[in-house]
Amino acid sequence: MKIEDFMLPCPSKKFLGIECFGCGTQRAIVLVFEGKFSEAFHMFPAVYTLLLFFGFVALNFIDKKRNYGQVLIFLAIINSLIMVFSYFYKHF
Repeated sequence: MKIEDFMLPCPSKKFLGIECFGCGTQRAIVLVFEGKFSEAFHMFPAVYTLLLFFGFVALNFIDKKRNYGQVLIFLAIINSLIMVFSYFYKHF
């Protein structure tokens, strides 16, 4: 069994035939864990900032004494911008 067998299909791509802004995220994360860093970036350019965002989300749950709200908002905005720009770059 491979991890690719357990990946969720994109509903937008499956039903409408249109890729969404997050298409390639799962495959890019798998590529990062396999050590294929440049391939992961080419698959989904926001993969590293997304992993950093999820790291801070986990840190926010673990460390209740500190407030990571501003960092999370900043990373969410950066991720959104990278996803939108890479989507339009890929398709146009």
